[in-house]
Amino acid sequence: MLRSEQTDGPRGTFLDQIGIFPPLLWGYVGLLLFMIGDGVEAGYLSKYLVDQGIASKEAVAIVFTAYGVTVAISAWLSGALSDLWGPWKVMRLGMSIWVLFHAGFLLLGIAPGNYVMVVAMYALRGFGYPLFAYGFLVWISVATPQRRLGTAVGWFWFALTGGLMTLGPLFASVMIPRIGPYHTLWCSLALVIAGGLVGLVGIREPVGKKRLAPEGEHPLLTLLSSVSIAWRKPKTAIGCVVRIINTAPQNGFIVFLPIYFTETIGFKLEQWLHLLSFMFMSNIIWNLLFGFIGDRLGWQRTVAWCGGVGSAITTLLLYYSPNQLGTKVTTFLLDCLPENLSAYLLDHFRTEIETNYPLAIVAAVLYGATLAGYVPLSALMPSLAPQNKGAAMSLLNLGAGASNWVGPAIVALFLPVVGVGGVMWIYAVLYLISAVMTLFLTLPSEDEAPSDVLAGGPDSVEPASTTAS
Repeated sequence: MLRSEQTDGPRGTFLDQIGIFPPLLWGYVGLLLFMIGDGVEAGYLSKYLVDQGIASKEAVAIVFTAYGVTVAISAWLSGALSDLWGPWKVMRLGMSIWVLFHAGFLLLGIAPGNYVMVVAMYALRGFGYPLFAYGFLVWISVATPQRRLGTAVGWFWFALTGGLMTLGPLFASVMIPRIGPYHTLWCSLALVIAGGLVGLVGIREPVGKKRLAPEGEHPLLTLLSSVSIAWRKPKTAIGCVVRIINTAPQNGFIVFLPIYFTETIGFKLEQWLHLLSFMFMSNIIWNLLFGFIGDRLGWQRTVAWCGGVGSAITTLLLYYSPNQLGTKVTTFLLDCLPENLSAYLLDHFRTEIETNYPLAIVAAVLYGATLAGYVPLSALMPSLAPQNKGAAMSLLNLGAGASNWVGPAIVALFLPVVGVGGVMWIYAVLYLISAVMTLFLTLPSEDEAPSDVLAGGPDSVEPASTTAS
């Protein structure tokens, strides 16, 4: 790939100080708006499809599984297409696909209540956001000066996660009581168009607007090499599986937890959406912190213990906090408080206390934090194949995309058999398995520090994605 020949520009500007390459500023703004639009539905679409009679609780998982398959394929293709056409054209294609098939999803699927069209249109729309988002990520990687690349990519994940799983659900919680869930989905279309135009029109950097691969080079062959590395360097295959497990439960949660928390536990839809926003606000903050923690504690150790073991524990807390455990803890805490204060809290917040909503918020915040424990995996993966870093990262992106269908597929297969609690335990066990698998991701030389193994240090590679990519 070509790298921008632009200079770093003025070093004293605010954008330089926070690590954003100025010519790409509007790309970040556009990405944030685009992902807010894409994330509007994240907290309530499954419940809405069930409430409208379009899908059963079991069939709705098929919708998200089909969507996840196309997201995985698109995430895998985005790099090669950027080499062939340039990131700008890939972003434009992603926006066009999203707009076209989201309109079809609403007009041909949801409006007439046609389940087959809902599955088809939603799945086809899944090709859209990875092309836009990961096309911009490629643009960042080829245009940003090397010394700022690590921070620049960090801002990419900040915008993607902040829009998709934080501001998107928060926007929905504000709009649904005012205009209803269906019209809120139309608002997401407006946000995506606005974000796409801001990014496509606003970016002035020239390198990303032309083909990146040298003439005569065949990027599709390079793409295939990103799969063959799985058996040439088996540890990268293990890393890919760990990456799938990283966000598979998160992508499964949005299928059944909205229904469970609102219909079984008794949360209001707005409360669930706020809980989701708290979860990923925490995740955004800890994404940054675990980058520093991983450099000091060790990448492998951080992923295994903070990510794998930590997420297993917090997944179970997320299930049990509004149930038996939460009731016992709430009763204990109220008994510890002065009688007048306990009475005041019960008088003013009885519904929230009886449903253990505050404890559920705490569990969600903790889950968001431990989910970020997988961030050092993106530094660990290329160090496992020092001579094939690009292929290793492509395999990691494939794992990120595959998690979008693996999580919902587990729901579709096991929810009718073992119920919500059983699915949560399956996810917890998977997290523990990922922790054990991470122990096999040893670096080429155990005597070398992580920053020595990876040429250029951890800042030279992108942090792990911890969102519904």
